[in-house]
Amino acid sequence: MPKGYVILTEAVKDRAGMDAYGRAAAPAIAESGARVLAVDPKPAVLEGDWHGDQTVVLEFPSVEAARAWYESASYQKAIALRQAAAETNAVIVAGF
Repeated sequence: MPKGYVILTEAVKDRAGMDAYGRAAAPAIAESGARVLAVDPKPAVLEGDWHGDQTVVLEFPSVEAARAWYESASYQKAIALRQAAAETNAVIVAGF
């Protein structure tokens, strides 16, 4: 079963709000078995336009585990904090 990756690009409007989101999301990430692979405030764009000023990459045991984390009650509590503090694009992609 391929791993699942969640990639978020965030245009941060409220740094303190994002810090609160990080504290709220951390337990849900830990409970899911995910690993935070990258948090980059200024990724090097090679082609095209990149949304936001922060990119986050999370690795999950599977795509199903990634979706279960995103839909979990504990993460749903954190989402409202992120949505208030940043404009975000988020995707789940499957690994090889």
